[in-house]
Amino acid sequence: MELSDRKKQILKVVVEDYIRTAEPVGSKAIAAEMGGSVSSATIRNELADLVELGYLEQPHTSAGRIPSPKGYRLYVNELMERQRLSLRETEEINQSLRGRMEELDRLLSQAGRAVSSFVNYPAYVAAANRTTQTARRFELLPVDEHSCIAVLMMSGSRVKSQLLRLQLKVDTDQLPMLVNLLNTHFTGVSIDEMNQRLMNVAEQIPPPVFLLLSQTVSYAADALEEAGRREIITAGANQLLKLPEFRDADKAHELMSFLSDSKENLPLPDDGPMKILIGPENVTDALKDTSVVVASYDIGNDMRGLIGVVGPTRMDYAAVAARLTGFAEGLTRLFEKELPPKEETKE
Repeated sequence: MELSDRKKQILKVVVEDYIRTAEPVGSKAIAAEMGGSVSSATIRNELADLVELGYLEQPHTSAGRIPSPKGYRLYVNELMERQRLSLRETEEINQSLRGRMEELDRLLSQAGRAVSSFVNYPAYVAAANRTTQTARRFELLPVDEHSCIAVLMMSGSRVKSQLLRLQLKVDTDQLPMLVNLLNTHFTGVSIDEMNQRLMNVAEQIPPPVFLLLSQTVSYAADALEEAGRREIITAGANQLLKLPEFRDADKAHELMSFLSDSKENLPLPDDGPMKILIGPENVTDALKDTSVVVASYDIGNDMRGLIGVVGPTRMDYAAVAARLTGFAEGLTRLFEKELPPKEETKE
């Protein structure tokens, strides 16, 4: 059923008043907001219709109404006025992202804290490759007769290295042959294909060389799997304690624990620059009474990032969406200059 313009106007007033006050909204307050153009009796009838249609709810302890998830959805889709950031807010966002970090995880952690402080809700950031990572090039650098350094360049130009302890002594003269084998047969293919090719050459090379080949392929497979995994960083979970919806310590603790221990289940949508999930639209039980706003940004090197906010369904969607968009655009600009490859060496 299509709502009349008056019902939509009343719903908009209820949503925005409830966002501002966290208190149920009554007909007198709505009449005052509408400048006396509609009587309180008419507003009460419209409120009853909106409750019956599922756009509003009436807490049993109050004569006022609050929005339902369905009401918030209509508000976000049709009634919300899009906000633009002020010059001051834009400058503050740019300032918080200034001073580019060398390491991606440090930068994302800083961005998450900045977003949380701007919107006063918990925030999370994530980054992942759009495409599956593969090995681009291998090198083996001899250290002594019992060890060598395996160097792996991935398809995104990221370089990692690791010291390998040899199970059997390998003649250093055989390393160029092994490097050629790696670069000929184990680059540009999936991890499963790498393992299959390893089995195919098992009987064609001496045991000591095969053991080193196996160690190198195993290391590469672990590094590629880690590089393809989406890391999620959360910030500002304690912001929940400031919200009326989370005055119940058990309720606050449950959501804070989820943000800390189960953050891999936070929404990571793949479609569009902005996604708003309201209440039960979140498939995870821990988020059923919250709303999540997520924006995407480009990192470069065929990588994409997501930055999101978790808050009550009463959140100021227009303000959160505008600020998240500002941060996403700022992060995209920041990453236009390619981050240098991060080389890691571990014993």
